[in-house]
Amino acid sequence: MIIYRDSYQGIVPEQLHGFFVGWPNRPTPETHLRLLQGSDAVVLAIDNSTECVVGFITAITDGVLSAYIPLLEVLPEYQRQGIGSELVGRMLSRLSNLYMVDVLCDSDVIPFYAKCGMRPATGVMLRNYAAQSGCQRAGEDR
Repeated sequence: MIIYRDSYQGIVPEQLHGFFVGWPNRPTPETHLRLLQGSDAVVLAIDNSTECVVGFITAITDGVLSAYIPLLEVLPEYQRQGIGSELVGRMLSRLSNLYMVDVLCDSDVIPFYAKCGMRPATGVMLRNYAAQSGCQRAGEDR
């Protein structure tokens, strides 16, 4: 059974394995936990039988007008079970008081977000692939 939580409290790196599939410089589970902690809003999907996180979504927001959803991931073995749609739905509900909620995504997943009530728009981006695994904190070794 999948349970959903709006908090990373009590989550440890050991519960965050297998994400960032296809990334050449994957964040470690420890860095993954840091990114959850640094987000303004998170929703986690947890497999109740293993207590592992199997999906997550994050948002950054000013809390007044806008929010950005930088990450949505579901582990490959849990995909096509409605978990991603549930994560997006819960996050959009949390952010429903805001004027705009933006996602920058690859074109092949636009239909997925459209099914969740979002619509295509034009955007631009900058990527620093050298920092793809996560930036260091001061005094931290890689």
